[in-house]
Amino acid sequence: MSSRSVFQRLVPNVNTGNNFVRASWDRMAGMPGGRRLFSMMVGRAAPYTGSIGAQVRELRVGFARVTMRDRPHLRNHLRCVHAVALANLGELTGNVALAYSLPDDARFIVAGMQIEYLKKARGTITGICEAPVVHSSGRQEYEVVVSLRDESGQDVTRCTLRTLVGPKKA
Repeated sequence: MSSRSVFQRLVPNVNTGNNFVRASWDRMAGMPGGRRLFSMMVGRAAPYTGSIGAQVRELRVGFARVTMRDRPHLRNHLRCVHAVALANLGELTGNVALAYSLPDDARFIVAGMQIEYLKKARGTITGICEAPVVHSSGRQEYEVVVSLRDESGQDVTRCTLRTLVGPKKA
């Protein structure tokens, strides 16, 4: 069986009108290598996001946990994780948490982002987001707060995404 047909069996059809992120995660997460494949799929859908090589570890309604390994190409001149890589991880974590929680007929876009760098980030960084649960596709703005933590559990960065939710276009 070709790898393309395996992928087609794993990934739900985008055109079904369902929540593609939720359907994909629910189908893939419990399979061997499924979380990694899901993370790669997200990285392919948003190539700049994919550049940090983050892995979605946990995803459920209103919650996401995403990790990013500290690698040389993500570091700045001070030998810590670059601010832009941290911002990217914060946005990814908040986006998958919110996307998983959306009704099937809703979509979103980040309209703004506030970020606080609290200390130098080194080692594996974990993004944690407890996102608002969206019950309607009606146009509304939501604040999505993400905490980025180092391996000791200390916050290194706090991100607040200003996210607009609305109905999918017909």
